Amino acid sequence: MRLAGMPTPGESGRKTNLGKRYLTFDRTTQSLESLHEGFAPLVLDAHTLKDLEIFETDSDAKSLYEFCKFTRTEGGAKLLRKRMERPWCEGERIQITQQSIAFICANREIFETLPAYIVQSVESYQREVLLSVTDRNPIAFVLQAFNVYFNHDRHYRSMVRGVQYTCSVIRSLREFMAHNELESAVGELVPLLLEMQELLSYPWISEVPKQQVAGSSPLKIFRLDQLFRQHHKSAVLRILQIVYEMDALISMADATLNHGFTLPQVLDGELRIEANELIHPYLKKPVANAVALNQQQRLLFLTGPNMAGKTTYLRAVAIALYLGHLGMGVPAKSFGFVPVERLYSSISLNDDLHAGISYFRAEALRIKAVAESIAEGRSVVAVMDEPFKGTNVKDAYDASLAVLNRFANKSGCLFLFSSHLIELDEQLEEAQFITRSHFVADVEGGKLSFDYLLRPGVSDQRLGVRVLEEEGVFALLDGMKKKGTESLES
Repeated sequence: MRLAGMPTPGESGRKTNLGKRYLTFDRTTQSLESLHEGFAPLVLDAHTLKDLEIFETDSDAKSLYEFCKFTRTEGGAKLLRKRMERPWCEGERIQITQQSIAFICANREIFETLPAYIVQSVESYQREVLLSVTDRNPIAFVLQAFNVYFNHDRHYRSMVRGVQYTCSVIRSLREFMAHNELESAVGELVPLLLEMQELLSYPWISEVPKQQVAGSSPLKIFRLDQLFRQHHKSAVLRILQIVYEMDALISMADATLNHGFTLPQVLDGELRIEANELIHPYLKKPVANAVALNQQQRLLFLTGPNMAGKTTYLRAVAIALYLGHLGMGVPAKSFGFVPVERLYSSISLNDDLHAGISYFRAEALRIKAVAESIAEGRSVVAVMDEPFKGTNVKDAYDASLAVLNRFANKSGCLFLFSSHLIELDEQLEEAQFITRSHFVADVEGGKLSFDYLLRPGVSDQRLGVRVLEEEGVFALLDGMKKKGTESLES
């Protein structure tokens, strides 16, 4: 893949001398800032972030952020989190990131040479409060240097370490930038590499020795420290920032590679999601299922008994869609989607005693949040797991039917709605834009088993009582009753 407008090696472009060779980039390449400015992100509210466990979980399991975090620097980890807080919602931006991820995956060994762990030491050196030799006058410079050298040993030793770390990073970056394969870099990597190239071409960089500075004279150490912490501090910090930006992209590529993800296809046209062999990324033995939602089938009515796979499927679809908007791989054999503006979920809800919000009102407020975005004209994907559990069956039936009919008539949006109210199917049979799927349970030897495969149609299974029997609830209660009777008789 190539970025539109990116020249092939040898075409005319901007050349910058890196000592032994030149890299060529397009003069019109966008800056990284311009790639990020002026574009609204995919919006996930706090409840959706919690439902999908993007940054935190209620258990000891990893969050999605931790699942995707392969960064080697603290700065890279912070930028990865920033990306995950603000995914793209426009196809062009998503594809630019995808190109970067694909290029890193195809050239992973090259990016292994990018300095990482030592970069944090350079930043610490830049942030540390140390004495400085500030004077440019040669005589005054020497006098200041001797004062620090003889009277402030701790400061001098910190300077030596910082200078060594900084020189090591610059030498490693020179070697990294010398790889011929970087000529064909694409996506977000282009402005990053171009800026790195320009920074490494500054005249003061030539003063960085090609060998280790250990054993260098104190005056050489002070001279380099003056360059790094005073005259060109902003340039050094910017070099570190570029390394962090690439570290975040490398982490996304490593997550794609290590988890066996697939880069999705960003589609044009009406909002839709289509996938083959989609799985939930956290499961050790996942069962793959398909997704087919479009404007002719914009609402999935999902049924099936408890534990059969409904919630896992809903989470899998939402997580894959979220990862796709980040520009990285998704847990599916193939995945295609038209970018959306809002992603909502209503999976795990709680009442709020302090705020006076009952469970049912909390459910109503989730529906309201979706409705408000639709009323604003936003494109929305909403994942709702068994809504209206907080009221009686009649109210739940009426509320579900009213919401389903209205959702189904909202073009430019997609909805996944699971429910135990299989009676709704009679009212939905003639409804347009609704597709029905279900999961099943098998009973073998008095025990329930599940294959977690999605099937067309609506489930007619009612297994709540059997689950209680399987867990021995009735046996315990009946045993207690029998024991109580025997006590009375005695």
